[in-house]
Parts: sequence; C-alpha cells; structure tokens
Amino acid sequence: MKIEQLFSVAGKVAIVTGGSRGIGEMIARGYVENGARVYITSRNAAVCDSLAAQLSQIGECHSIPADLSQLEEIERFACEFEAREARLDILVNNAGASWGAPFDSFPESGWDKIMDLNAKSIFFLTQRLVKRLEAAGSAESFARVINIGSIDGLHVSPLETYSYAASKAAVLHMTRMMAKFLAARHIAVNAIAPGYFPSKMTAVIPDEQAQQSLSATPMRSRGTPEDAAGVAIYLASRASGFVTGSVIAVDGGYATTA
Repeated sequence: MKIEQLFSVAGKVAIVTGGSRGIGEMIARGYVENGARVYITSRNAAVCDSLAAQLSQIGECHSIPADLSQLEEIERFACEFEAREARLDILVNNAGASWGAPFDSFPESGWDKIMDLNAKSIFFLTQRLVKRLEAAGSAESFARVINIGSIDGLHVSPLETYSYAASKAAVLHMTRMMAKFLAARHIAVNAIAPGYFPSKMTAVIPDEQAQQSLSATPMRSRGTPEDAAGVAIYLASRASGFVTGSVIAVDGGYATTA
C-alpha cells in the first residue's frame, strides 16, 4: 500500500469537538486539508461558524455549536449531526477547559465544570454517537475515537490545576476502558496526550513556569499545528489499523523522559 493510501483520511466523516481554536482547530484543519468532511463544535457559535466558513474555502467543514458539558446539548448536537450523516468515521473528543486555584481555596465550581466538560462529556457524546460509529466501522476498517488528554494526566503538573489533572488522567484510563469494550463493535479508541502547544489555555501559564518547561523539554520546542494534525491523521487512518487503547504523548519528551 502506498503511503498516500496508508495515511489517507479522504472521504471520511469526522467530528472535532472544541474544534474552533487551539489543538482542536489544528486537527480540524489537518483533516479538512486532506479531504475529510469535518464537523466542528464549540460553545462560542460566532467563532465556530467563522472558522467553518474559513476552512470551507479549502475543503468541507460544517459548524454545529454546542455546550457539550450539558447532556441536553449533547443530545441536540447528535440529532443535528444525525440529520446530515448516516455514519461517523472519526470522533475527536477534544473539548476541554482548565481551572487553577490554590488547594485551600479550590472551589467546587472549578471541580464540577472541568470534570463535566473534560471527562463526562467524552463518555456521553461517544455513547450517544456509537450507532453512527458502528455504521462506519467494519472488521477490515474500524471507526476511530480519538480522545484528547494531556501530559498532565501522565505526570504531576507544577500548576495547581487539580480538577484539570484529574480529568485528564480520567480521560486516559477511560480511553483504555472504551477500547476494550468497543473493539467488538469495530471501533478503535486511542488518546493523544499533548504537551505545550501555543493556545489560549497555555497562554495563561506564568512566563517563569513556561520557560522552565521549555528548558526541561528534550526537543527544546513547543508543539506546532503540524504536530497535532500529524498524530491525529495517523490515528484516523489505515496506518494505525491495529492500534487501540494507546496513549500517544506529543510533548517533545517533557513529561515522558523525566
């Protein structure tokens, strides 16, 4: 098989949650540029619609804004998607948020909000769309679920982001659980654990800590859009046809070599 076929996502139907900015945008753009029909969603309808219009200039991209931390919004989003598509080849569960506060003053709202979006929504959105994933999968070509975790689910962060770290650790283990039980339904489930990529979320990290993390990264660099898109294309293509239950850290070695 030629490399163009091995890594092709052309003609596939994909959803990228939190796809209007950051790593979600990087992945969505990579899929669109390589021939997938992509649906993006985020809570900010204007930003989501704007990016979909922009990406539609180079391929096929559709916007369905939704707040996936709410079960009723998951239902609405799924119904709108199902009205347009009979199958779902790729589901990228990327929507997420963070919250930082000292241990003694960390609020319940900062726990529930982050866990609901980062962990709970992944399970219930995948559950809700599983029939469309089954429609796309076969013994020869599994449908793909790609959960976006974080290196903060692999190591102890220097930041006091308790619910974020807990949610991302949950995502990584939930990925293994889902992989075990969905394989019989021809659905492969893997996770990406990104390190430091330039984004709205990492922009709030204090300069001193950001510099320390860069100095501790063996590759001495930050992630790029190509790095995010590349691993997401791999996990969505024939190249990863015998891979499920895996977590791929994309962090320049920061959390995985210490």
